[in-house]
Amino acid sequence: MNKVKELPGEAIVAATQAPSIKNSFLAYVQRVRGGDMGALPAVLGLVVLCVVFAAARPSFLTAINFANLFTQGAAVTLIAMGLVFVLLLGEIDLSAGFASGVCAAVLAVTLTSAGLPWYVCMAAAILTGVVIGTVLGTLVAKVGIPSFVVTLAAFLAFQGLVLVLVHEGTNISIRDSVVVAIANKNLPPWLGWALYLVCVAIFAAVQLRRARSRTRRGLTADPLSLIAFRVGMLALFAGLAVAALNLERSRNPALVSLTGVPIVVPVILVLLVAWTLVLRRTAFGRHLYAVGGNTEAARRAGIPVDRIKISAFVICSAMAAVGGIVAASRASSVDPNTGGSSVLLYAVGAAVIGGTSLFGGKGRVLDAVLGGAVVAVIENGMGLMGYGASVKYLVTGSVLLLAAGVDALARKRAAAAGLR
Repeated sequence: MNKVKELPGEAIVAATQAPSIKNSFLAYVQRVRGGDMGALPAVLGLVVLCVVFAAARPSFLTAINFANLFTQGAAVTLIAMGLVFVLLLGEIDLSAGFASGVCAAVLAVTLTSAGLPWYVCMAAAILTGVVIGTVLGTLVAKVGIPSFVVTLAAFLAFQGLVLVLVHEGTNISIRDSVVVAIANKNLPPWLGWALYLVCVAIFAAVQLRRARSRTRRGLTADPLSLIAFRVGMLALFAGLAVAALNLERSRNPALVSLTGVPIVVPVILVLLVAWTLVLRRTAFGRHLYAVGGNTEAARRAGIPVDRIKISAFVICSAMAAVGGIVAASRASSVDPNTGGSSVLLYAVGAAVIGGTSLFGGKGRVLDAVLGGAVVAVIENGMGLMGYGASVKYLVTGSVLLLAAGVDALARKRAAAAGLR
């Protein structure tokens, strides 16, 4: 009789059976039952929310609203991508929202008052984020102050710094065409399709390379049929998305045409791929997971724990700077509220809702994108249904609490199954 063997960190495979879609599906079900739910809750939640809002408001499915979802959730998603690195350590950065505001203010001031080129101003904003992350990370790793206290202090201080940079409440308008285009302009339709083909081709190549690599090492690899299914699903849904975004969205096409994939989409995709490679394919990524899983064991294994922690905070604040740039682009201005209000809460919520654990050691950059989509759909759908901020906060908070509960229960199930 064939026996199924459990391998921590690997798929559960039938020891004497050839790989198949059926076996891969059974292995996935077994992982879920063991507590490794991955992105399943976020994906299911996203599907349910879209169905509910589409049924309640047919305008939710229009091309213009679909495009709005990307621009509405872009800044929060980018900040959440950086927060994933800190959360993987079991730490927290409460200052990420206002750090994005500080960096956006630096961008605006250097563009307007200093009159510098857009690329210099963006570099200055990101460099500001790097400096902020270095200071925060050093205080946490070297001085030993808890990250909650350090970043809470920074959260308060950065509010004051934003006020200083914008001269105690001035709204600084941004008129640079390149900066404004990031969150307000679109790719030509043909370029959107070219991006689609490149993404599908890269995904297929990565899947095939991974399967061949596992086969060479004597490990069980996904069957070609499963790989073809994954690539087919990506091609189908991405193709539908590009086709929808290439529809005319302008109410007066004769005056101005509005078609194409928003420019912010490839920005998010490039950063998603880059940071995913960092986490999966570099020693830094492996060390980050190790430190988040067990700091003392990582230290004894010779991993430079302090350097890893500082680097995670640097990445977090640098991504907050990118999020601040996108937020400033969307509003075409910077004011004292940039990066404030609910930005931090939504960003942390996006990372956790997507599947990143608050306990450290578990998470992916993709989680931030999925969670950011959930937050954007809630915000957008509730707005279309006419609900105010109070209901939006209640629903988003409930979803976040549910996600944290699922994470806690999954950890308990994984511990009971001996996988943690």
